[in-house]
This record gives sequence, C-alpha cells and structure tokens, in this order.
Amino acid sequence: MNGRLVRLAEAARQVRGRSPATVDRSDRARSIRMSADIAPNGPGLGGVMSDFRALLAGELAPPPGITCRFEGMAESFEEMVVNMMIAAALGTFFIYLVLASLYESFVTPLTIMLVLPLAACGAFYALWLTGKSLDVFSMIGLILLLGIATKNSILLVDRTRQHMLAGMAEAEAVVQAGRDRLRPILMTSFALVAGMIPVAVGLNEASAQRTSMGVAVIGGIVSSTLLTLFVVPAAYAGLERFRLGSLAAARRFGGIDRQ
Repeated sequence: MNGRLVRLAEAARQVRGRSPATVDRSDRARSIRMSADIAPNGPGLGGVMSDFRALLAGELAPPPGITCRFEGMAESFEEMVVNMMIAAALGTFFIYLVLASLYESFVTPLTIMLVLPLAACGAFYALWLTGKSLDVFSMIGLILLLGIATKNSILLVDRTRQHMLAGMAEAEAVVQAGRDRLRPILMTSFALVAGMIPVAVGLNEASAQRTSMGVAVIGGIVSSTLLTLFVVPAAYAGLERFRLGSLAAARRFGGIDRQ
C-alpha cells in the first residue's frame, strides 16, 4: 500500500500445476480447435465430415455440456451445400413455371421434368464409378443438368403434341415423335459429351480439380438420353390417357346432372 513493496508470500500462495498456454474462446465460451489435412486420395471433405459426425454420434460422443461444430473450410462447405440445394430447388421450380406457361398445362411439365431424377442417377453413378467425390464442381454439374437434360424431353413431347393435334392416334404419335427426334437428340447429346470430355479428363493441374464436374455432366447426359427415349414418351402417353379419361368422365357427369 502507499507504494510500498509487499512480499508475494503475504498476498498469494504458490501452487504447482498445469494450465493451457492460451485460452481460446468462441461465443464467450472456451473452445478447442482441432485441424487436420485431408488425404489426396481420400473421400474428400464431405466424406470426412460424414465420418466425423458418425464418430461424434457413436463412440466419441462428447460429454454433456460440450458441443462440436465445423469451422473454416468445413463450415464453408456446409453453407455451400445448402446454397446449392436452394439453387437446384429454385431452378427446378422456375423450369416448371416456364414449361407450364409454354404448354398451358400443369401436368405436361411433370412428364418433361421426369428426366431430372434420371439424369441425377446417372451423374451419381458416374461419380461413384470414377471414384470422384461430391464437391463444389460436381454440384455445379448437377445444376447444369437441370437445363441440359430437359431439352430431350421437350423435343419428344412437343413433337408428340404436334402429331396428336394433326389427328394422329396417341400410340402412333408417340412412336413417330421418337423416330423424328431421335437424330437431333443423339446429335446434341454426343456434342455435349464431346465438349465435356476435356473437362472430365483434366489435362493439367489447373483443370484436374474440375474433373468431377465433367464426369457428373457426362453421366447425367448419357443416362437421361438413353432413358428419355423410353420413359418420357410412356409417361406422357399415360398422363394424356388419364387426362382424356378425366375429361370424358366429367362430360358424362355433367350431362347426367343437366338431365
């Protein structure tokens, strides 16, 4: 007091122990950050995050009062996945709106957009077959498939409608539309696949990280092209038959009510 020196033993007691060199805090709570590098030939960041979540939910479950979360690149990856899903949902919704306004129907766009899950299945299978991971570039490729895959369905459905409006029977119109549009569909699909081959191969270090996008697009184009020629015409014929049957039933009930 009053600027006089005081012995340390009179104010404190010396105790030997251990303490961290630094105390990190996050949101006003103590935190410990763990970091690691990802193996070059491993499952990728998404696979590592899935495995880490499984460990935290199982044998490495934290005690009560302790929570875990991802930061850095892992946190950015989570945000990117959410944003990509929102972009895919909005893209699908806007495609449906455009097709509904184009064909003046809420049912016909469903047959055209039936090719989207077929393209996604082909993209995922191609990624699995080549050992690629679902990263940001492959997600971009999946969003590209939303517009690329529907063009084959539009060609088939539009030509089928033209034949039916000309007085052709339903089954005959579907078969004739497939014959008329087979060459344009194959030509555009082959051109798209050929254009994506350099991206999928990755000839240098700069383009090697984008190979998953090319693989996803090629797989989606191949599967959608092969399945569109059979699935979409059959679905359109079934929905058209259902629509005509519903209209006929409504007319019959309307006639009974008037009587």
